Amino acid sequence: MATKTQDYSKMMQDMLGQFPVDMSAVQDAFKTQAAFADKMSKVALEAAEKSTEISSKWTKETLTKVGSVTKAKEEPADYGKAMTDFASAQAEMAAENMAAFAEVAKKVQMETVELMLAAGKDLSEDATAAVKKATSEVTAAAKKATAAAK
Repeated sequence: MATKTQDYSKMMQDMLGQFPVDMSAVQDAFKTQAAFADKMSKVALEAAEKSTEISSKWTKETLTKVGSVTKAKEEPADYGKAMTDFASAQAEMAAENMAAFAEVAKKVQMETVELMLAAGKDLSEDATAAVKKATSEVTAAAKKATAAAK
C-alpha cells in the first residue's frame, strides 16, 4: 500500500501566494522619511547660514578694531592703550558672539526635538495603519487559504 506524501513546499507557496503585499505602506513610510529629512536639512542649513553670518560679522568687527591698533601713534603710551582697548573690545565681542552661537544651537536643538517628536508620531501612525490593514488582509487571506485547504 503506497501513501501519497504531502508536498509541504507547494502548500507553503500556495498559502504565501494568498497573502497580499501592500506597497502603499512602504511608500507612505518613505514619503514620511523624505519629508523628515527635508525638514532636518532646512534646520541644518539655516543654522549654518546664521553661524556663517555671525562669524563673518565677528571677523569684520575684529579687522576694523585691528586697523585702529595698527595706526601710527604720536605717543608710545598710545600703543599700549590701543592694545588694551582692542583686547577689551575682543572680549566683549567674544561674549556677544558666543551668546549668538548659543542661540543658534538652542534653536537647532528645539527644532530638532520638535521634528523628531512629529516624525515619531507620523511613523507611529503610518505603522499602526499599515499593521491594521495588513492584519485584516492577512486574516482574510488565512480564512481563504483555510477554506481552500478543506
